[in-house]
Amino acid sequence: MRPDFIPEFAIVGHPNEGKSSVLSTLAEDDSVRISGTPGETVICQQFPVIIDGREIIRFIDTPGFQNPRKILHQLQSFGDETDDIIGAFRDRNGDNPEFREDCELLLPITRGAGIIYVVDGSRPVRSVDRAEMEILRLTGLPRMAILNSKDAGTDFLEQWKDEFRKCFNVFRVFNAHTANYAQRIELLESLKNIDQDWQATLDTVIRAFKKDWAQRNLASASIITEMLQECLAYKKVRNLADSGDAESMQADMLKEYEKNIRKIESRSHHKIRSLFKHTVFNYDLPPRSILHEDLFSESTWKLLGLSRNQQIVAAGIGGAGIAAALDAATVGTSFGLFATLGGLAGATWAALGGKNLARTRILGIPLGGREIQIGPVENIQFLYILLDRSLIYYAHISNWAHGRRDYDAGKVDQKKDTAPGGYVAQWDSGARSICNGFFKEATKKNGSSQDAVAQMKDFLIAQLQKISHSEDVTMM
Repeated sequence: MRPDFIPEFAIVGHPNEGKSSVLSTLAEDDSVRISGTPGETVICQQFPVIIDGREIIRFIDTPGFQNPRKILHQLQSFGDETDDIIGAFRDRNGDNPEFREDCELLLPITRGAGIIYVVDGSRPVRSVDRAEMEILRLTGLPRMAILNSKDAGTDFLEQWKDEFRKCFNVFRVFNAHTANYAQRIELLESLKNIDQDWQATLDTVIRAFKKDWAQRNLASASIITEMLQECLAYKKVRNLADSGDAESMQADMLKEYEKNIRKIESRSHHKIRSLFKHTVFNYDLPPRSILHEDLFSESTWKLLGLSRNQQIVAAGIGGAGIAAALDAATVGTSFGLFATLGGLAGATWAALGGKNLARTRILGIPLGGREIQIGPVENIQFLYILLDRSLIYYAHISNWAHGRRDYDAGKVDQKKDTAPGGYVAQWDSGARSICNGFFKEATKKNGSSQDAVAQMKDFLIAQLQKISHSEDVTMM
């Protein structure tokens, strides 16, 4: 096989069996037309996967089989007349309108494309399915069968497996509507086994997919880190006239302060979304997601971030400079013990003070007059809430299969949160120590040190990698 060979796979099957959903998920392309109406796809369409400016694999959407029994009858009638029975069929029926879509379906097969046959696993095997599978067997091309099923335990699974073994090199159960990154890679790994001559090429494809995903995680970690720096260091300053109403101005500034923080967070989420190629449809979060809550709402502060005891420890390390006195063993200890340690006033208000986010100052300015300043952030809990929300958003957007089309909130599964405490509450003292060090640096007047930023970014890369390989991502 040539080194520059681009593997090409035709996605074939009966109409309305999930072919386009499988293709869209594998190619990460939500421009693939998916419809519940049989026969919507009438011509072949190529969907290349391009990484770093280079096409590495190509998937082809095809019309569904229309006349499989008649096709099979003709193929069997050729006997020993030709080795290219698929080409002979297309030559004979190219001008026959009855076989127009069937001839179109078989076009990439005549070019030697690998075959991915997709069936709906929610129903039993029919005679028409057996005819389709026998047609594909007669091509002699490398081929895989996919049972596109929302339920891996379907009653018809064993029946389908028995039929697949007769006609295919490899078969897999695959849910195109929920498949995450790890499951897509598993499918590609299985695809390597369809033909020994294709293994080296598909190994290269898989390495490119993994490298690309690692680059996305690196970019996501950078986006989140930059967002954290910007939010934590953000401040509003406004001159206060001698006759001005300080209290009224402060209230207005606080609204503007929170509004701008929301914009910073929203902008970072949008950047993460663009990394994962959700460009066509207006992806909506599940209706019960905590991310629907406002960043500054009581629900957000109650459900995300650290528990109160964890906040006390985190704030004590970050703001009171007593890291040596607090280690992993202290997490979960009652507040009464900490009260006896002394020097924890900052930790106490940060942990228990609700949304006391940033101090408001009224300062004198040169040449007379005064100014009001809100920010930077002084409550370390805000760092953990921003982190939780970013990781939850990443989990949603990176694991949302492109073949899924229930983007409307009313159609998304009414799934309860699988991790009610978010992510950060599960972190150990080492992870919190990294966060606390970053918080201390990010809220300094002269900005964050490069070491703190690099350490936070590396930590986030590891967290994102863990989330993207998890079978049970949070749906908060």
